[in-house]
Amino acid sequence: MKATPENQRTLLEIAELDRRLQQAERARTQPAQGARINELAAVRKQQLAELTSLAGALDDARAELKRLESDVTLATQRRDRDGERLTSATDPKQAQALENEIDSLTRRISMLEDSELEVMGRVEEAQAAVDAQQALIDQTQSEGAALTAAAKAEMAAAATESEHLTRDRAALAGTVAADLMAEFERRSARGGIGVGLLRRGVCEGCRMVLAGTDLTEVRKAAPDDVLSCPECGAILVRTEESGL
Repeated sequence: MKATPENQRTLLEIAELDRRLQQAERARTQPAQGARINELAAVRKQQLAELTSLAGALDDARAELKRLESDVTLATQRRDRDGERLTSATDPKQAQALENEIDSLTRRISMLEDSELEVMGRVEEAQAAVDAQQALIDQTQSEGAALTAAAKAEMAAAATESEHLTRDRAALAGTVAADLMAEFERRSARGGIGVGLLRRGVCEGCRMVLAGTDLTEVRKAAPDDVLSCPECGAILVRTEESGL
């Protein structure tokens, strides 16, 4: 195949655009923040499960405290009624029974109030645990939101860059002979290396040093001959840097 040296050199520019396009596509579909965002999502799921458990413990403690408060209220009301009845009691046996019940109720109220204090402490501890867990969730959500916003911005920038690079590539490709461009595309699709600059005896497509006999053949070739790297099969482009 024949192609002007200028067309062959243009392939190097197109290959560079292709490399940048691949980078832009990775940035658009696989943002750098993606792994951490997924990690935070898993962490948040665990934190929410823990919050549910802690909230359940808090609800249980509050329910127990409410029951104790109700028991204290009922016992106090009953003691007060017995006290009123005692002031008007005329039967000694009835008065003694009322006094005994008042004493019993007083002891029960005291025990219930002690239990109240203990459960109130548990409620405070449970509330503090819930608040601390919610703070962790808020922190996780905040970091996740910031990373998500950054990822969206980078993805949008990568999409814009991809559009510009695609436009620039099309413009360059339009200056290259159709058969040469088709050959470049074919080799790129086949092995991933469509073109390589020959620099000081090294193919920059595969970074391999060409053998002496291969370099001799390259030196004999006409400037418009389309050569191939014997190692990777890429179109081998010669410039003043080739050292021929």
